[in-house]
Amino acid sequence: MVLGELPVWFLRGFAIFFGLIWGSFLNVVIYRVPREMSVVHPGSHCPACGKPVRAYDNIPVLSFLILRGKARCCGAKMSLRYPLVELLGGLASVAILELCVRVLPGNTTAVRALCIYLADFAVTMALIAAAFIDLEHMFLPDSINLGGAILGVATASFRGLSFTDSILGAVVGFVMVWLPFIFLYKMVRGRQGMGMGDAKLLLLAGAWFGWPGAVWALLAGAMQGTLGAIVIWMLKGKIEEPESVKADLAELRKAAEAGDEEAKELLEDDPLAAPAAEGLGGARLAFGPFLILAFLELLLFQTELGNLAREYLFL
Repeated sequence: MVLGELPVWFLRGFAIFFGLIWGSFLNVVIYRVPREMSVVHPGSHCPACGKPVRAYDNIPVLSFLILRGKARCCGAKMSLRYPLVELLGGLASVAILELCVRVLPGNTTAVRALCIYLADFAVTMALIAAAFIDLEHMFLPDSINLGGAILGVATASFRGLSFTDSILGAVVGFVMVWLPFIFLYKMVRGRQGMGMGDAKLLLLAGAWFGWPGAVWALLAGAMQGTLGAIVIWMLKGKIEEPESVKADLAELRKAAEAGDEEAKELLEDDPLAAPAAEGLGGARLAFGPFLILAFLELLLFQTELGNLAREYLFL
């Protein structure tokens, strides 16, 4: 069977259903991974009272609407993040289908089309989870960054890359952040200028798209991050670290004062431990979501962006 023989209504219906289901699972990942909890056991439960969530109360988006945003078990208010992430899962799934799969030649085998869809979908879901984790906790899990990089190398041929191109891209992506913003910055200033998670995220981008993709992610991410910071500053008048980050730093400082050497080392290496400079230039904002946005732009619009680059940059 080839891609052109599959009904469009079937493909779109599958994409929406599959995306919503996995979007629901992302909420588990976003909540549990930063807390070092298993994403498999126990099953879904209310974070307020701990009671298990029944299957009919765990239908993506629909359950939130039926329950009017409150848990059936104890009436606790549910975060809007839950339906938002579920909707993002469905939207991302359809976008991958339309922009990465249905653009393939009609004689592409259904198996190859499915493999391309699953690879793109997997990295997209993982990075959506990473973006929300970084927004709340200002760190990017190694399991997502390194796992996504391995998947990128393994599926390099789907994107017209060789194994060597993928590995080289990963190395270039990592070094672009690690050398100036971590290694050299620490030599000069005594602490890192950026987190290792950002370097590993660029490693992932390079593994997927080669070194040009890593460069795009860094430059486009920086531009979008700057615009985002300006907008937040204009709306709120300040940019502060999330409450969870403040709480974690307070615990580390308390442990360090009590003589915990590991806590002291963590504080020395953590860019967030130093007092923030005054003004917009000293504001600290999670950079991961903007790098991830740039990555997803390239994943979905690689052809269009390539055409623009050839037209305006390589005349």
